[in-house]
Amino acid sequence: MATQRLLLKKPILRASSAAASAFASTSAHPTSSDTFLSEKILWGLKQQGKKPASFNPSLFHELNPLIFTEVLHKCRENLQVGQRFIDLVSLNCPNFKHSSTSLSSAIHVLVRSRRVSDAQALVLRMIRKSGVSRIEIVDSLVSSYEDFGSDLRVFDLLIRTYVQARKLREAVEAFHVLKSRGFCVSINACNSLLGGLVKIEWIDWAWEVYHEIVRCGIQVNVYTLNIMVNAMCKQGKIDAVKGFLSEMEEKGIFSDSVTYNTLINAYSREGKLEEAFGLMNVMSAEGFKPCLLTFNCIVNGLCKNGKYGKATQVLDEMVKIGLSPDTATYNSLLAECCRSGNLSEAESVFSEMLHRGVIPDLVSYSSLIALFSRVGLLDRALGYYKDMKSNGLIPDKVIYTILIGGFCKHGSMLEAMRIRDEMLEKGCLMDVVTYNTILNALCNKKMLSEADQLLNEMFERGVFPDYYTYTTLINGYCKDGNMSKALTLFRSMLQRNLKPDIVTYNTLIDGFCKAGEIEEAILLRDEMITKNVLPNLITYSILINGFCSRGFISDALRLWEKMVDTRIQPSLVTCNSLIKGYCRHGETEKACQFLGQMRSQGVFPDCFTYNTLINGYIKEENMDKAFDLLSEMENQGLSPNVITYNVMLDGFCKLGRMQEANMLYRKMSGRGINPDRATYTSLINGHVSLDNFKEAAWFHDEMLQRGFMPDDKF
Repeated sequence: MATQRLLLKKPILRASSAAASAFASTSAHPTSSDTFLSEKILWGLKQQGKKPASFNPSLFHELNPLIFTEVLHKCRENLQVGQRFIDLVSLNCPNFKHSSTSLSSAIHVLVRSRRVSDAQALVLRMIRKSGVSRIEIVDSLVSSYEDFGSDLRVFDLLIRTYVQARKLREAVEAFHVLKSRGFCVSINACNSLLGGLVKIEWIDWAWEVYHEIVRCGIQVNVYTLNIMVNAMCKQGKIDAVKGFLSEMEEKGIFSDSVTYNTLINAYSREGKLEEAFGLMNVMSAEGFKPCLLTFNCIVNGLCKNGKYGKATQVLDEMVKIGLSPDTATYNSLLAECCRSGNLSEAESVFSEMLHRGVIPDLVSYSSLIALFSRVGLLDRALGYYKDMKSNGLIPDKVIYTILIGGFCKHGSMLEAMRIRDEMLEKGCLMDVVTYNTILNALCNKKMLSEADQLLNEMFERGVFPDYYTYTTLINGYCKDGNMSKALTLFRSMLQRNLKPDIVTYNTLIDGFCKAGEIEEAILLRDEMITKNVLPNLITYSILINGFCSRGFISDALRLWEKMVDTRIQPSLVTCNSLIKGYCRHGETEKACQFLGQMRSQGVFPDCFTYNTLINGYIKEENMDKAFDLLSEMENQGLSPNVITYNVMLDGFCKLGRMQEANMLYRKMSGRGINPDRATYTSLINGHVSLDNFKEAAWFHDEMLQRGFMPDDKF
């Protein structure tokens, strides 16, 4: 405190001279009418003290900030009269336009009169006054500080008001300006500022202010300690806390239960549960009894790290030592049950909660509603929703969005829209998340005109679409084949400074490829690269498939090579697209050669790969190669499926090689692969083409016995 007094001493003299000049600038040259009016008001105020009804409000008709300040200055030794004047002006001149100087004078009088809430209202008015800088506000209060016999509480009030108004940047600036003027606020105001900064995670600023506090010689306390420990935990620097606590102990400031709870919560949140339990034991050894908050931190940490069984054990321990679990305790358990999809346990926890007389809140119900909505038990979800409302809880946008999402996911659009209408009727505004949920469902159901209407409604209600909104709509129109509309939405997205990512670009590229507009797809690929959005495996796979579909196999192969050169690991899907492309365009031999390139990249063929190659050779009537591939497939440990056998059977049947076809049929049956309608159709057609009507009739009868209906021509 001695340092603080020394710091204040000289600057107060400077502030005093500044005050004199500031006051002189506003009152050195009052007009005679101003002086007369101020004296008249002062006389009236004093008379009112004797006769309450005697004051004439018409005296305020000519009142201006200069006269206001002068009146208060003249009655600065009579706080009762000063307060009366402020109240009368407030009552009779509600629209009176204060200057920074007049507001400062009123604030000083009210602070001295211990009318802190009234003073704070004026400080708030001052900081919200347009065009007034932090420096001007501070200087206005400093310049009138000594003239009005004020004290340091006025500067504490300024900092606290900034913090409460969530103007943290301005609060820090005011703190620094005050220091530069020689004034340091109390540790309580400093803690208010530090706490505000840490709350919104402006941690670097909090440390800057903390170090400034220490340099000013302001005596920190345990509240400061706890705020900064919380800051370190939020930064993920728990290991550095020990050193900080040692520094504080040297200053005579020691940890309390809040410190331990903060650290236990941080360890639990990071999954360092052994450390959390260890600290709880240290806490007890130091004489601080773990409280409900301590146990809640542990339970929450255990649940978030998937240790539900241990969490229930901790709950039992709580009860044994006489602590009653609260809503937060059960909410942690419910959240984990819902995350793991354990319906019965979630309902059991909820029942226990009610049995113990613990009142569920919106978080409790949202967990249950989300769980049952996710698994499609929408009647149960609605049951909890109705139960929640009957208990007097008002659903918020989170609850509504969960329910809407559940109905949308499971195709109940009418019910989703009913919930949405109820949401709006209750005055709960939809946000972009709610809109995106409905838009996604509408697009999935190809209800694109309804999706367009909803987008327009968003604009009308002042809800701005985000990246997900546009990507969802673009995907919907791409799937519908309306690339013109998809591209219009994409350009609109860019105009709104929403940056498309790889998903948006891939969606559009896929749409253009499927629409056969491969040139547009390539242009879009080039555009994304110029915007530093680099193609990924999906981009290359889409383009390769697009080129192959159009028969541009050499272009597809160049893309594949470029993908490999950029160290993107090809997928089996990508490779199968190339093989399918080769085979579709009569280049099965090249497709077989490509198998070697596949394997060199660590990609090995599957049943689909072999089926495609076998089908390719059969189309070229090269049954020997096809049969060799079937053998190779089996040697590779892959089991041919019904499609493999059907392709081979159809090939033999079309070539009239029915003996081999019959052999394959027996082989597939012997391996437990059930023939399907296509199997029998090929065999019947093959035998009929060779006039083997007896065999054809046999396969026809077996086909019927297996429940397959033949083609009309049969």
